[in-house]
Amino acid sequence: MKVLIIEDEKLASDRLIEILNEVNPELEVLGAIKSVEAAIMWFENNNAPDLLISDIQLLDGTSFEIFSQVEIQCPVIFTTAYDQYAIKAFEVNSIDYLLKPIQAEKLKAALSKVDAQSQKGSGIDMDQLKALIQGEKVEYKSRFLIKVGQKIRAIPVEKIAYFYTRDKLTYIVTFENQKYPLDHTLEEVDGMLNPKNFFRANRKFIVHFDSVRDIHPYFKGRVKLGLEPDIDEDIVISTEKTPAFKKWLDQ
Repeated sequence: MKVLIIEDEKLASDRLIEILNEVNPELEVLGAIKSVEAAIMWFENNNAPDLLISDIQLLDGTSFEIFSQVEIQCPVIFTTAYDQYAIKAFEVNSIDYLLKPIQAEKLKAALSKVDAQSQKGSGIDMDQLKALIQGEKVEYKSRFLIKVGQKIRAIPVEKIAYFYTRDKLTYIVTFENQKYPLDHTLEEVDGMLNPKNFFRANRKFIVHFDSVRDIHPYFKGRVKLGLEPDIDEDIVISTEKTPAFKKWLDQ
């Protein structure tokens, strides 16, 4: 079986390849593609794989944009850190989804599902998939509940400058420079926020548009951010994410 991976984080794609080799050494990985644009070009110039394993949120958009521009009839397994995308569309025909971090036993089960569906000769109804996706309205968080002493307080998202993680804890920092611990992982928070207003800068920071005070060129095509309120930590955006960050700023 020939497998194509669409994943914009190298660590994630490397780990996925490692798990695939463990689960089924006979699988052939054709490559790991990082963006919508690159994926469309790949499908236009190559024969379809036997299986597509694709992240949902990519550098330049979502993988759903790929399906709107090229015809994909092979089985698809979606991977995502955002539970909001785990909608009924992923149960259409031979489509499955896995929440990150990917676990070997769950990937093995998804591959078994693909094998079972292919033996039945069932294809993917992409029109049905698109209709389900378009009909699914994503609701974003308007406020976060935090505990202050013995009290519960609601912090509206428009007052939040950024989220960050330190020592395995997640924190909210408001534009008024108030810091609160949050009972969510950064991955969970990322799926709750409107991507027009917030950007996942790296593994440790999610920043609001208005919190970006300045941008500095950094080594190897990366950029370094200055935030408001200031924080005693370097916020560096990777070479791979920098184009998406600049596009987000220019929206």
